[in-house]
Amino acid sequence: MKTTQAHTILAIITTDKEKVGGGIPIFYANSFEELERKALYLARILMAAIHSMGDGTYIIVKH
Repeated sequence: MKTTQAHTILAIITTDKEKVGGGIPIFYANSFEELERKALYLARILMAAIHSMGDGTYIIVKH
């Protein structure tokens, strides 16, 4: 029997180092443009979805 884990946060991308922490890979961006670009590239590489947290932070989630 095959089991899979659903809805897993794979990465966090943020412009503010004070907002996030933990055991998930965190990528920092210096601008909004860099934030969007890194989120897009990571989502494509990981075949996952981008979700905005609305405060300069995106999460990459595998559904």
